[in-house]
Amino acid sequence: MSTQIKLRRVLTEGGIALGSCIDSFSPAVAELAGYAGLDFLRIDTEYSWRRDDSLEHMIRACRIGGATPLVRVEKGQPYLISKAFQAGAEAILVSDITGYEEAVEVVRAARFAPNGVRGYSIHTAAGRWGMAGGARWVEQSDAELMVGIMIENREILGDLDRIFAIRGLDFCLFGPSDFSLSMGYREPRTNDETVQDALRRTCEAAAAHGKWVAMGIKQPWAEQAARYTAIGCRMIELSHDVAILASVWSAARKEIRES
Repeated sequence: MSTQIKLRRVLTEGGIALGSCIDSFSPAVAELAGYAGLDFLRIDTEYSWRRDDSLEHMIRACRIGGATPLVRVEKGQPYLISKAFQAGAEAILVSDITGYEEAVEVVRAARFAPNGVRGYSIHTAAGRWGMAGGARWVEQSDAELMVGIMIENREILGDLDRIFAIRGLDFCLFGPSDFSLSMGYREPRTNDETVQDALRRTCEAAAAHGKWVAMGIKQPWAEQAARYTAIGCRMIELSHDVAILASVWSAARKEIRES
């Protein structure tokens, strides 16, 4: 059975998936991500408040444009995983996982029984408002919808092999900023050798179990992408929409003022 999820298809075919993160509330930007050729768009709800219809609108816009809608939710609230999937998300990501048991609970919240505890309802965007459903829909949901966790705390390093062996876990996003803080630094230190070593260990453990690692990058794009794909990252996240726009505006203003 071929997958309909673009992100999974790119990865299973051996490609490098390119995406970005949206911090604004704009469905237009979410739609544009697909038209621009991105494979996925991470819609962040950890640091942005989207417990209203704006999340559903952005998910729908992603699917119209052709980018896989990937929703990040906070840990400790497993019901949000089901809500994101019911709203039409094709991948979820849970923040700040620190050990094996937490990772297991994420997967359980994302899958239907007997593989998990996700509730069944087809009167949602995911169920095509009642036009989908049944055993085939349940099987496809469990097999295709993607589940990811954040690796961003030094506590998790000893559990990496067990975590990536969890059936139903597909990928992780490595978070160097929070990982830096978990080491006692008071600021992000992405290039710190200990942080980079943790990323390499994460990539090795993921590859051993056929799982994928995502990493966010900034400019210079090609140089940074090459750096992280070389150590095994298969999902590359191109900064954030607001950061890119701020950078372009600031650079343009400076160029004009100084000309």
